Amino acid sequence: MDALTVSAIDGHPFEKITFTGDRWALPDVRLLSPILPSKVVALGRNYVEHARELGNEAPETPLIFLKPSTSVIGEGDVIRLPPSSSQVDYEGELAAVIGRPARNVNKADALSYVLGYAAANDVTARDQQRADGQFTRAKSYDSFCPLGPWLETVLDPNDLRIVTRVNGEVRQDGRTSQMVHDLSTQIAFISEIMTLLPGDVILTGTPVGVGPIVDGDVVTVEIEGIGTLSNPVAAIKPSA
Repeated sequence: MDALTVSAIDGHPFEKITFTGDRWALPDVRLLSPILPSKVVALGRNYVEHARELGNEAPETPLIFLKPSTSVIGEGDVIRLPPSSSQVDYEGELAAVIGRPARNVNKADALSYVLGYAAANDVTARDQQRADGQFTRAKSYDSFCPLGPWLETVLDPNDLRIVTRVNGEVRQDGRTSQMVHDLSTQIAFISEIMTLLPGDVILTGTPVGVGPIVDGDVVTVEIEGIGTLSNPVAAIKPSA
């Protein structure tokens, strides 16, 4: 089997893709996050068993929150644990990247607005989420949105296996078919509230099995048809 290679594209991926002709072996390049969004819109409690493991019921309408673009990192980048939190959790998820402006989208047409799909990790300071009673601080630290390792542009998102491992041990093993609100519903719902712009990311929710990560761990999120996103974990030393 030939070694995997990476080809450079000319311009950006939101129009017809053309290649420059430059090509490199995959081990010789560093993969950045495949997109830098204007916003990340995430779904909470979108798998019934995950909602219950945290003492909640799944919502009748999608429960959304925002993560800042500064939380996004790429394949191999370090998840940095803030000293202000005593429990930071992994949450493996399917990410959808929007390819064209979406406003008041019909559910039937919703997937046509997707440029591609990636693996994601909605890293969460769980103790701060409980203390605050909402999501913003707990979800927003720099490095709390690993995304990658690339975009898969030809994929049916409705029944994909998601497996999250910590140091090689399986912690989550679910399927996107278990979502309470599927991706088409999510896009239609979100686009009634805010315009989705090219490059914006939707994190579609996490299956049951979330749990803590600590300094020295390696977290991987593997999604069928996409690949594996892997990130080491390191604690940030408190300022003197």
